Amino acid sequence: MSRDEGLSPDALYVIRTFSTDVEASLAEAVLEANGIDSSVVSDNAAGVLPYMNALHPLRLVVRGADAQAALELLDSSAAEPQRLLDPD
Repeated sequence: MSRDEGLSPDALYVIRTFSTDVEASLAEAVLEANGIDSSVVSDNAAGVLPYMNALHPLRLVVRGADAQAALELLDSSAAEPQRLLDPD
């Protein structure tokens, strides 16, 4: 059974939660760079009350049609570190 079975293609779904703006923004940037529209939803008074993230984590949302691809992409980017500079 796939993770997106039964998802409405146009509805928004939370695929990850984060405790910091930086983590959420990085995940959103990875998806954007790969052509997947996403948004970060937060309840921290527009960043004025960042401690609220402990009670209400930031949520990364995507359309149901993109959910499976987004999850696979985020899972693979975390598991496959890339060398930025060649030491030779």
